[in-house]
Amino acid sequence: MVDTQVFISRVIGLPIIDASGDQVGRVKDVVCYLRADNRPPRVKGLVAELFGRTRIFVPMLRVHGVSPTHVAIQGQVDTRKFQRRETELLVAADLLDRPIERERPTRILDVAMAQVRNREWDLTTVALQATSRAGRFGFGTRSEPELVSWSKVPSLVMRTGRTAAHLIAEFSDMKAADIAQELHDLEPDKLAAVVEALDDETLAEALEELPEDEQIDLIRQLDTERAADVLAEMDPDDAADLIRDLPTDVAEDLLQRMEPDEASDVRRLLIYEEFTAGGMMTPEPVILDTDATVAQALANVRKESLTPALASMVFVTRPPLETPSGRYVGAVHTQRLLREPPTTLVATLLDDNLEPLGPDAPLAQVSRFFATYNLVVAPVVNDSDHLLGAVTVDDVLDHMLPDDWRGDQMDEVEASEVSGV
Repeated sequence: MVDTQVFISRVIGLPIIDASGDQVGRVKDVVCYLRADNRPPRVKGLVAELFGRTRIFVPMLRVHGVSPTHVAIQGQVDTRKFQRRETELLVAADLLDRPIERERPTRILDVAMAQVRNREWDLTTVALQATSRAGRFGFGTRSEPELVSWSKVPSLVMRTGRTAAHLIAEFSDMKAADIAQELHDLEPDKLAAVVEALDDETLAEALEELPEDEQIDLIRQLDTERAADVLAEMDPDDAADLIRDLPTDVAEDLLQRMEPDEASDVRRLLIYEEFTAGGMMTPEPVILDTDATVAQALANVRKESLTPALASMVFVTRPPLETPSGRYVGAVHTQRLLREPPTTLVATLLDDNLEPLGPDAPLAQVSRFFATYNLVVAPVVNDSDHLLGAVTVDDVLDHMLPDDWRGDQMDEVEASEVSGV
């Protein structure tokens, strides 16, 4: 058994404390999703009850720590009302006190979760309690609880099959491109069921890997609120590319329903032609102030949400540090940061030979720029010396390849699987 496991019954009811020490609510349940191949369920997040008795979802990525007295969270949480998806498992509501099939009448007394990696938790242990047959006075006796691994309780383990729930269980450890391939291959009725059950973040990541025509079909099948939520989870440049292909009235409706900050990022990209540096860039590169140290820079590029390309370079500007930034100072390669003492100022390590791209630079110029300087990411700066964003090599390649290269590649994979190659 895992030493750091926490039993769910002891988490239910704990106060939730934010970074400033204020209580924002209490834990009411733990949300999980099942996984295939006998693997324990992954904890997705917590159901929290706010003081107004509204229940919201807090993802485990926001959970900084679980102690006997409280649950600590960091960052902002979405205050929209929690809505359970079909494939989600609520530990308290669905499992605690649930009877299971064994030789003697047995119920689930408790379930434990354990942290397997940073901010990732799995259900690991089930506490079972058997009840003997009723005695002469009609009362049964309860045995001491028995702790068993999740996989040892057959009725709880995800079995084989190709239902929507099973497919989503398989998706939990798949890369976005592989999930997109699965969606591409599904029949329309099953595709609709899977898309309905997928969480917004996973659907957004898979959507980015689908052919453009399938992206449009899927986003138009969703109700408007859900479509706006999914677009908000996409990288702004990918969301902008998709919105460009939608009818103007549909696109504007979706932008109006997105959070203002997220919609603003997408709107700024829509100003530029698609096959220009401005149209391909992401507005969220790693930006540092002029007094930042190497240690601070390396902490920023370690963020799990960054792609390898965006993590390969940091940009130094004057405040504000969000795009469009203050005056652009320069760029530093992460490889250079790794060779310098942690207290060194990043601004003293600038690559003086790297001239930024202008937002209107055409694709041909951008691709030559990447080849000339052996880059995987490049800064985009306007005439007023404000950093607007950064272009990554994957976006350049995406725009250089034929329009339906993703669909052709997926069809080739499907054909090879059918032929057994």
